[in-house]
Amino acid sequence: MFTFQLLAGRQARLGLLALASLCGLALWLAASASASPSFIGSFSMNGTLASTVPKNGDVNPYGVAVVPASTGRLVAGDVLVSNFNNRGNLQGTGTTIVEISPAGDVRVFASLDRRKLGGACPGGLGLTTALVALQSGWVIVGSLPTTDGTSATAQAGCLIVIDRHGKPVETISGALINGPWDMTALDSGSMATLFVTNVLNGTVAASPGTVAGGTVVRIGLTINGKGEPTVGAQTVIGNGFPERTDPAALVVGPTGVGLGSDGTLYVADSVDSSIESIPNALARTGPPAANTLVSSGVNINDPLGLAMAPNGDILTTNGGDGNIVETTPTGAQVAVVTLDSTPAPPALPGSGALFGLAVAPNGSGVYYVDDATNTLNLLH
Repeated sequence: MFTFQLLAGRQARLGLLALASLCGLALWLAASASASPSFIGSFSMNGTLASTVPKNGDVNPYGVAVVPASTGRLVAGDVLVSNFNNRGNLQGTGTTIVEISPAGDVRVFASLDRRKLGGACPGGLGLTTALVALQSGWVIVGSLPTTDGTSATAQAGCLIVIDRHGKPVETISGALINGPWDMTALDSGSMATLFVTNVLNGTVAASPGTVAGGTVVRIGLTINGKGEPTVGAQTVIGNGFPERTDPAALVVGPTGVGLGSDGTLYVADSVDSSIESIPNALARTGPPAANTLVSSGVNINDPLGLAMAPNGDILTTNGGDGNIVETTPTGAQVAVVTLDSTPAPPALPGSGALFGLAVAPNGSGVYYVDDATNTLNLLH
């Protein structure tokens, strides 16, 4: 089911003025002040491209990344999807990344073995939303593993560096990598900067309580031709994000990240249903005194995936319902689209369905995964 709501235009203004609460009116005023049109407001079609379930039965698609260049087994414009669960639907046990063409053709890009990762990965394998594909052909994916699908057995995991042929060659792990949950990258070809959220800093020990331990770590990479990327400085540039265990989602904490053109990093704060920002993310030498609130509540409901739209707006997918929300950098929520309305009583329709997303090449749409149907979909 596809439902679109654009917070603009004379009729929308009249309806909001008549019905909005004080909070809703403030939102409308902020939206009206936005100079740029909504990005997702130009799309009217929503459909399934393909199943994300490979032959080994992995389910629960999380990460989404568009391949930027053809090399090895990677084809430019294809979409990579990482699976978090195994065929038994145990969280933190998925081991596969599938590659899906814009026409819906599916093949396995990488099928990983915890014993052959090229480096340490505390706890094993459970591929998360942390997934990027670089121009040089390197693919990097996060692992937050469990042994039985519960948070009680969750361990620190790692980032796994995979070559253009789907073979893992090295890992990034250590004290700052503790439950890598999502990731974005600034990629210049010979250099790349990763921004990784982490959700296991004290989370399991405090279960089921909430702790302010979530972090964002910046990692520098140097691309050495066809050799393995060289890992440079690792710096915590954001901390204090709330995080907690959750039986349905394993962990709830800072998830999606996206880098604005001005160097501001935006973070989806799932616990507080908000979008936070970290200024000067490329150059800062430590975390800010406090993360800056961009927008919260109203249409933002447990934001998980996050991506930057071509117009500079922030796109987030809700874990608390089946909506994608577009928010300006100044905090105005300018558009909402319902992507999944599957009944999920007693939760809201679409609850638990959406996770990773990525903007399609040339801004032609938005790719997103639907965990309720184990599919890759396209809003366009």
